Amino acid sequence: MTWDVLVVGGGHAGIEAARAAAGMGCRTALLTGDVRAIGRMSCNPAIGGLAKGQLVREIDALGGAMGELADGAGIQFRILNRSRGPAVWGPRAQCDRALYARLARERLEATERLAIVEGMAESLLEESGRVAGVIEESGERLFARTVVITTGTFLNGLMHTGERRTEGGRVGEAPARGLSSALARAGLRLGRFKTGTPPRLHRDTIDYDACTPQEGDDPPAPFSFRTKSLPRRQALCWLTSTNARVHALIRENLHRSPMYSGQIRGTGPRYCPSVEDKIVRFADKERHTLFLEPDGWDSEEIYVNGLSTSLPEDVQRGILAAIPALSRARMIRPGYAVEYDFVFPDQLALTLEALDLPGLFLAGQINGTSGYEEAAAQGILAGINAALAARNEPGFVLDRSEAYAAVLVDDLTKKGLEEPYRLFTARAEYRLLLGVDTVVPRLLPHARRLGLVSEGEYAEAMRSEERIRDAERGLRERTFTPSLENRRLFEETVGVDLAAPTTAFKLLQRNDLSVESMALISPELFGTLSDEERRILENRVRYEGYIRREQERLDKLRPFESRPIPAGFRYAGLPGLSTEAAEQCTRRRPRTLGEAARIPGVTPAAIAIISAHVARAEGSPPG
Repeated sequence: MTWDVLVVGGGHAGIEAARAAAGMGCRTALLTGDVRAIGRMSCNPAIGGLAKGQLVREIDALGGAMGELADGAGIQFRILNRSRGPAVWGPRAQCDRALYARLARERLEATERLAIVEGMAESLLEESGRVAGVIEESGERLFARTVVITTGTFLNGLMHTGERRTEGGRVGEAPARGLSSALARAGLRLGRFKTGTPPRLHRDTIDYDACTPQEGDDPPAPFSFRTKSLPRRQALCWLTSTNARVHALIRENLHRSPMYSGQIRGTGPRYCPSVEDKIVRFADKERHTLFLEPDGWDSEEIYVNGLSTSLPEDVQRGILAAIPALSRARMIRPGYAVEYDFVFPDQLALTLEALDLPGLFLAGQINGTSGYEEAAAQGILAGINAALAARNEPGFVLDRSEAYAAVLVDDLTKKGLEEPYRLFTARAEYRLLLGVDTVVPRLLPHARRLGLVSEGEYAEAMRSEERIRDAERGLRERTFTPSLENRRLFEETVGVDLAAPTTAFKLLQRNDLSVESMALISPELFGTLSDEERRILENRVRYEGYIRREQERLDKLRPFESRPIPAGFRYAGLPGLSTEAAEQCTRRRPRTLGEAARIPGVTPAAIAIISAHVARAEGSPPG
């Protein structure tokens, strides 16, 4: 048979791609090397964080699984950056590694129109200039209208611990050996990246009295709009740190690190460096924080976040011995680095389809990203677009002002990369519009249109948004005059001098008032709202001016940002346009002037030239 969509890889990108395609009505197959490894967390068993938490909320609002899986497997929940505005809040959950993988596998097995096939893709099938499926290592041919490749760190994966090298994408699992060559034969440029993991320690051999406990939020906040509540019981995490003895030991053994000996050729992530990198790059720092994070409720393993390393095992044991809290810790598994092939993502359209090989979609670490969340976000977008392509329908592309997921994809496909990409809130120029508190109204309508959430789910989620909007309207309409009675009420209840007529909305914008204090004055304004809805309302009111100015800036730039460049537009030979700019635009094929402006080597002067010629071709004035 011929599948509508074939997804290669059962990691976080593959899970979302397969579920999205099947959810949109496509006959979908997920090809994975080991069914038992579906959803396995190779690195830290945590979901979310700064910018990553926003991605998880966005995946959830598009009908994805990651938010619900994290809620179901979470053992500790925290909102990072809670002291700042909601635009930079980072929801994060420490998860039970084994439970997360089990829930993910169960979710896939229960998905209609989705078949799970065990096997390894060896090469691509092509027909009439399009991808037509894959050939397995066994020689079996799997035919499909579209193919989504989500191979993570498995493309020619090579693991390093000191001088010891082992083939594999992670411990105990074989690499994908043939697919890299197949992608290269298809004309795609490949590079080599590396990532790393820390040693795992036995939980009963750590001196917790020498650590600082780190508790979760009370009450915990879920990722998914479908999750109604979370258990109050949460696991403890712990903090410790490196010290001068550790740093000296690492410096003495840098020559034994495969990163510094030349054994590893791949580039590592700047924003999640190994401990060796930290000691070299930040030589003036006396210590680096280490986070001791449990692998699950019943797991014996502790993940030492912040101690990723590829140093030899004996050096890793020496490092642990030099840290008071870990001096007697038993190492269950040493840390290691993984080298793997990736595809330069500037060869992809914004739909994540290969520009020169229709029907082939790539998502996850194969596109040079790092992190479960970045992979899952690409996975759901690739799955949606693969399903649309299989039905010969136009692609689905979000705007940078709509979602962090759009910032991620736009950066990858238009800016390119020289190191593993990690999403940050600072990468989003409209981040005030992308807060975790506005994800549902922004993205749920898309999921409803695509058929990825039911009418019932949509209606229930939007009822919450309607309650918040009704309360906001009530705040704007409720006026307080400085009568003697009102002045006494405000002074005695919330310690505020009501000197002039004002609205409840204006009062809530003050830093010394909150929803809780305003509810003491006018409880009827907030009576129908849950605690979470009250927090959302307070933030929207408090940051209303900043958000309005951001929206006005976006509206002013939108005509330029969205001005289309005709398909097949010829850049070569445009008077005044540099060869570099012409080559970059020809290769990356921007759809709009805004996309062209984000391509490296395309200057504002080049954009002005392109804009003028686009306008001339259309017979309209330049934007």
